[in-house]
Amino acid sequence: MSDMITADLVDLDLAAQTKQEAARSLAARMVALGRVTDLDGFLADVAAREAQMPTGLDGGIGIPHCRSAHVTEPTLAFGRAAHGIDFGAADGPADLVFLIAAPEGADDAHLTILSSLARSLMDPEFTAALRATASAAEAAALLRGEEPPAEAGAADPDQAPGRGKVSETAPTETAGTAPADETPAQPFRIVAVTSCPTGIAHTYMAAEALEQAGRDAGVEVSVETQGSAGFLRLDPALIAAADGVILAHDIAVREKERFAGKPTVDVGVKAGVNRAAELIAEVREKAARGETTAPAGAVAAPGTAAPVDREGAPGEGYGARLRAWLMSGVSYMVPFVAAGGLLIALGFAIGGWDIDKAPSVAEHFAWGRADSWAALMFQTGGLAFGFLVPVLAGYIAYGMADRPGLVPGFVGGAVALTIDAGFLGGLAAGLLAGAVVRGVQRLRVPSVLRGIMPVVVIPLVASAVVGFLMFLVVGKPIAALQGALTDWLSGLGGANAVLLGALLGLMMCFDLGGPVNKVAYAFAVGGLTTPNEGSLKVMAAVMAAGMVPPLAMALATTVRGRLFTRAERENGKAAWVLGASFISEGAIPFAAADPLRVIPSAMAGGAVTGALSMAFEATLRAPHGGVFVVPLIGNPFPYLAAVLAGTVVSAALVIALKSARKRPRADGEPAPSTEHEAPAPA
Repeated sequence: MSDMITADLVDLDLAAQTKQEAARSLAARMVALGRVTDLDGFLADVAAREAQMPTGLDGGIGIPHCRSAHVTEPTLAFGRAAHGIDFGAADGPADLVFLIAAPEGADDAHLTILSSLARSLMDPEFTAALRATASAAEAAALLRGEEPPAEAGAADPDQAPGRGKVSETAPTETAGTAPADETPAQPFRIVAVTSCPTGIAHTYMAAEALEQAGRDAGVEVSVETQGSAGFLRLDPALIAAADGVILAHDIAVREKERFAGKPTVDVGVKAGVNRAAELIAEVREKAARGETTAPAGAVAAPGTAAPVDREGAPGEGYGARLRAWLMSGVSYMVPFVAAGGLLIALGFAIGGWDIDKAPSVAEHFAWGRADSWAALMFQTGGLAFGFLVPVLAGYIAYGMADRPGLVPGFVGGAVALTIDAGFLGGLAAGLLAGAVVRGVQRLRVPSVLRGIMPVVVIPLVASAVVGFLMFLVVGKPIAALQGALTDWLSGLGGANAVLLGALLGLMMCFDLGGPVNKVAYAFAVGGLTTPNEGSLKVMAAVMAAGMVPPLAMALATTVRGRLFTRAERENGKAAWVLGASFISEGAIPFAAADPLRVIPSAMAGGAVTGALSMAFEATLRAPHGGVFVVPLIGNPFPYLAAVLAGTVVSAALVIALKSARKRPRADGEPAPSTEHEAPAPA
C-alpha cells in the first residue's frame, strides 16, 4: 500500500493553466510508472466525472478523481501550482491538486486508503505542511503518513509525525467533548450520512467536515459514509438516541427509513463539505422548533409532506419535481435498456432475423451451434427488456414516495404490459402509484396500525387502487393511444418520417443529456418494447443525432483550434471518443462556455442527421453503443454518412459563429496576436 504515491508522482511546480492540463500532466506521471495504460481514455473518464460535479473544494484544493478501466492499481498523484487552477470552488482557484485514479472493481482496502486522503485534506495543518515542503519525497511521505525523510526535515516542527496521514484504516468518528471543568448534562447528538456519485472523495471529505464542525460546536456527530468501499451502518441505538439527522448526498441514501421521525437536513454532498457548521446549526434550529419527518411506518398529518418528500431547491416548482420523478424512472430503466437491447441486437446479428422464432433454450440448446448461442442472447435480452415498463413505473413511484412506492409502481407497470399500454402506460402507472402512496401516507390511522403500514397496508391498498385504475379506468385509453402511436410509427414514410427525424434530432441536441434529450431518448426506447420498422428507424435517428454535438466540437477544435481556448482544445480530444460512444454530454463544456453559438449549431447538425437517418431508412435494434454497434445497424453506410453530414454542419456553423468575433484570450495564454485572433468574416 505504501507505494500508492511516490516521489515520482509528485510535482511541486505544476505549470498547468487549466484543470484539464493539470489532470493530463499528473496522469502522464501515472502512465510513465505503468499505473495508467491509456492516457486519453483515462482523461476521458476524469472529464466525465468532472462533468457530474466540479471537484474544487474550499481552501485551495482540487481533487479530480474517477474509476477507470485504464487504471492498473489505485494511484494518487499530487501537484502544487503557485498560480492556482480553477476547479470550480466557490472561494477561488486551487493550488493543491490531487488526482486519484481507482481501477474498476478496486478492493475495499484500497478505497479506504483513498477515502482517508479525503478526510486528511480537511486538516489545515496537513495542507499547510504540503504547501510548505520543498521536497517531492517529503510530500509523498506526508501523504503516505510516514515520517518525512531525515534530510528534508519537517515542514512544521510542532506537527506530530504522520498527522493527517493516509492510513489503511479510516479515522474513527469522534464526538465533540466539553472542557474538563464543564459537565454538560447531554450534548446535542447528530447522525449523518454522506455519499457522492463516485464514492471516493466528497463522501469522506463531507464526513470529516461535519465531524470537525461538530467538535467545534460541542456537538456529537457520528457519520455513516456510503462510499465505494461499502458502508458500515450506524448503530441503531445511536440513531435512536440522536437529536437530529444530516443527509449530505448526491445519490439515494440507502435504508433512509432508519432516520425517519427526527429533525432532518437534506442537502447535496458539497454542502456537507463547504457548509458543515451551517448544517449543524440548521438541524439544531429544526430540533428547537420540533420540526421532524414522520416516523417510520407512520403517516404524516394532513397537509404535511410525505415522509421522504424532499423540499428541493428554493423556488423549485411542481414541474421541476415532476421532471425529477420521471428522470428517476428513466435512470433506473436505462441499464435494462442497454443490457436487454444489446443482447437482443447481438442475437439478431449472430442468428439472423428469424432468431425470434427459435425454440426456448431451456428445452433445446446445442453447445456447438452459433444459432443456439444467438437464441440464448435473444431470449435473455427479451427477458431483460420485459422489465422496462415495470422498472420505469416502479422507480417513478419510488422517486415520489420512496420505498413504499415500489410495490404498487411495479404492479402498475406489469398491468400496463398486460393490457398493451406499453411505455406510456408505465409512465401513467408510476405517477398513479406515487400519488396513491402519498395519499395513503397522509391519512390518519389508529396507532395500532402504524407498525404494519409500510409492509402490509400501503402495499395492499396502493396496489389494489393502482390495479383498478390501470385495468378499468386509464389503462384502456392509454393502450389505445399506444396502439395508435405504434401504428403511426409502422406507417412512417416520406416527408413525415424526415420531419420526425429532424424534430428528434433537435431534441437530442437541445440540452445535451438533459430532460429534453432524455424525453427523445425515452420515446425511442419505448418503441423498442414493441419493435417494428418505424420504431427501429426512430431509434437509429435518435442515436445518430445524439452523437453529433461532441463529434462536431471535436472536429471544430481540430480544424480551427485557434478559435477555442486551450481547455476546449483538450476537451475536444476526449469529445471524439465520447461522441463516437453516443455520449452527448461530451459537448457540455463547450455549451457551458458559449451556449449561444454552440447549442444552435449542435441543434442544426442534429436535425440534419436525424432527418437524413430517417430518409435513408436506417434501423437500429440496439439502444446504445454509437459506432461500436454499426454491425447491428440497417443500412450502416448511409447511416454513418448522416452522422458525418450533421457533424460537418454543426462544426461549420460553430466555426462561422465564433469567427464573427475576436476570440477572448484564455487564462494564462499570451496576449492575443495574429495567430490567436479569429479571422475576419469572409
